[in-house]
Amino acid sequence: MLHHSDQLDLMYQALADASRRAMVERLALGPASVSELAEPLDMSLSAVVQHLQVLEASGLVHSEKVGRVRTCRIEPQALDIAERWISQRRAIWERRFDRLGQILANQANEQDKESKS
Repeated sequence: MLHHSDQLDLMYQALADASRRAMVERLALGPASVSELAEPLDMSLSAVVQHLQVLEASGLVHSEKVGRVRTCRIEPQALDIAERWISQRRAIWERRFDRLGQILANQANEQDKESKS
């Protein structure tokens, strides 16, 4: 089982490629076959399969083969890890900016008091 940080690394690595992001965006609309995913891309079917393997290793995509057709689906819960990580960092920075705002407001108040004296 992957740790959250390992899965997050794989997810960001997978999303770092424009072709893989395009596949994820397409899969957000619904399941698609490998051929359907390959159609708009300027690459071989084997290259598309390699990209899909990266997406599957990251947990973003799941595929299953029925007969001769491999159908891919997005795994939306996989994005929860990235969303939590981003939300935690956002909360940290918002607290820091709030604190900075308080410090600057206090300094401005002190300067106003000094200039009125």
